[in-house]
Amino acid sequence: MPSAACLTRENSLYVRNLPDKLPKEDLKRNLYMLFATYGVILDVVALKTPKMRGQAHVVFRDIDSSTQAMRALEGSAFFGKDMMPEPDLPQKQPETTEQTGAAATVFGSAPAKAVPVNEQERAKGTKRGREEEEKSESEDDDDDEMQMSESDEE
Repeated sequence: MPSAACLTRENSLYVRNLPDKLPKEDLKRNLYMLFATYGVILDVVALKTPKMRGQAHVVFRDIDSSTQAMRALEGSAFFGKDMMPEPDLPQKQPETTEQTGAAATVFGSAPAKAVPVNEQERAKGTKRGREEEEKSESEDDDDDEMQMSESDEE
């Protein structure tokens, strides 16, 4: 069985709106029995801390099972409350592109637009199209025929 450190977050579901009066062991057992019909469950994490009360994480072996369980159980009643399972995905952090003052001092300011080093070399070579290749081949064939006819005449 893989350890929790090896699991990806896509395999687990975050379930909220759970009954908070139920003892923790009963909650975990009932969640396990409910979600096990959709796939192999590796762990059920339910904490009774004030911040995590009424919430749990159900960890599946594969993403297909977790997706199937989420779709099937969304809004279903669990001990009288409408349960809300959703993917347990990390929150996306906003991207910052501005340079801090210390970084600008150490590395210099970022260029306004990056230009590849070999930009001028790249402009020199262009690929010929198929029509141009056929034309040049037919011209080469004509030259070969002329050279052969001149040597035949001798």
